Amino acid sequence: KLPAFKQWYQRRVAITAGDAIFSMMRVFEDPDVTHVDGDVDPIRDTETIFEELRLKDIEYLEKQIEKVHKVVARMGDKDKAAKLEYETMIKCRDLLKEGKDARKCKWANKEIEALNKHLLLTSKPVIYLINMSIKDYIKKKNKWLIKIKQYLDEADPGAIMIPFSGALEQRLLDEPEEAKQFLEENKTQSNLDKIIVTGFKALGLQYFFTVGTDEVRAWTIPRKTKAPQAAGKIHTDMERGFVKAEVYKYTDIKELGNETAVKNAGRYKMEGKNYEVQDGDIINIKFNVTTEKKK
Repeated sequence: KLPAFKQWYQRRVAITAGDAIFSMMRVFEDPDVTHVDGDVDPIRDTETIFEELRLKDIEYLEKQIEKVHKVVARMGDKDKAAKLEYETMIKCRDLLKEGKDARKCKWANKEIEALNKHLLLTSKPVIYLINMSIKDYIKKKNKWLIKIKQYLDEADPGAIMIPFSGALEQRLLDEPEEAKQFLEENKTQSNLDKIIVTGFKALGLQYFFTVGTDEVRAWTIPRKTKAPQAAGKIHTDMERGFVKAEVYKYTDIKELGNETAVKNAGRYKMEGKNYEVQDGDIINIKFNVTTEKKK
């Protein structure tokens, strides 16, 4: 039992440390890949996993409620923040006991602030990955696809589900040239890029690029980041001395071929401090930092 506990503990630590969850739903049959329950049932498996997550959140909240209760009992209404946190955690625990994940419940802004620091497992956004056999993935058919869609429409409305084939992705890693030919022959493609992009969106993240004479670099920032703060990802001096940002789109350079053509097409923009960086922006930061004179 110890190896099983260790495996669960490592999995829980990984989920706790992350900001979103990829929930893998196996729909392929393979006698060489045994299932702990003896047969394939992705809906049952998903319900089991999220029940485990709710139980871990309940266990965690019980301990935190006990700690904060001591503060509330001592301070009463004098510590309003502690009282709000205490009441919100009790509310959340009770909802979890009813089988409701924290992210699916309605919360006031002040309640969200009280819960955010606890990083509850059931508060994280979830993307469902449907792991298919290579054959089913190519055909885009499997008996479970419609059932999973119907289940998620009811259990997690608006949830994103992405079909892919783990076996195919592994083959692309192990035999890239042969696998590339296989994709072309079967008129299919890897879904790994879609999984990555969707994961970024779920986390509220995006890329922007900087281009030098000998390298191109991608920088990760939250959506709605203003240009000076994006510049700060490169170097703090760039944020402190930000003057302007020269901006064009990756799609423009891909379409037109080079920076001169982008400028001639009028797609090379000058943006100021209030510009919100967009996903795929290529940015050249103009900044000016003067060194303070020593007294």
